[in-house]
Amino acid sequence: MSTQTFKVAGMTCQHCVASVQEELGELPEVTNVEVSLDSGDVTVTSESGISKEAADAAVQEAGYTVAEWSRT
Repeated sequence: MSTQTFKVAGMTCQHCVASVQEELGELPEVTNVEVSLDSGDVTVTSESGISKEAADAAVQEAGYTVAEWSRT
């Protein structure tokens, strides 16, 4: 399992959180997505990790941007 954490800019409500969770959750191998509205932190758990490009595209599809990326 791989866990990746990044910050998403522009989320203002629970609908925003749900949109980001939905788009990231549709990526292959993703098993869990946790989003904090207060901090903007997003934690994605997947089988073998997702690329930055895939995460960026999914977050953009939800209408937001990845502000900061870190890998754990």
